[in-house]
Amino acid sequence: MRAIIQRAARASVTVDGGEARAIGRGFVVLLGVEEGDGADDADYLADKCVGLRIFTDNNDKMNLSLADVGGGLLIVSNFTLYGDCKKGKRPSFVRAARPETAIPLYERFVARCRESGLAVETGEFGADMQIELVNDGPVTIFMDTSLMR
Repeated sequence: MRAIIQRAARASVTVDGGEARAIGRGFVVLLGVEEGDGADDADYLADKCVGLRIFTDNNDKMNLSLADVGGGLLIVSNFTLYGDCKKGKRPSFVRAARPETAIPLYERFVARCRESGLAVETGEFGADMQIELVNDGPVTIFMDTSLMR
């Protein structure tokens, strides 16, 4: 399972032209699920994201978490994180999990983040979405459970 975490001053997602779902200060998490991922990957990655300390403290060090700053999460599914561009010019997405596997793991990740008590907004799996983001820093972190254990 992969996540791109962007520290945001504010962010929103609009799903199929509907009403925006927004957060203030927090993280935008683009989440990709790979064939072979399981519940343990979702739980592990959610816990890492929720506890990630990438907000600056009074000494200008990245030392504060979402809970420390009263931040929220905007979580958006993104199968293109598993795009393979090794051959040709059109990415292959064969490593991305099929919806019947990916949706329950995406939902588990979201539920685990909500259990932390943080404000959580989401996109909608498989929908047409537009994301607006004011990237703070910019700070962007890449996590992949296959590389972290």
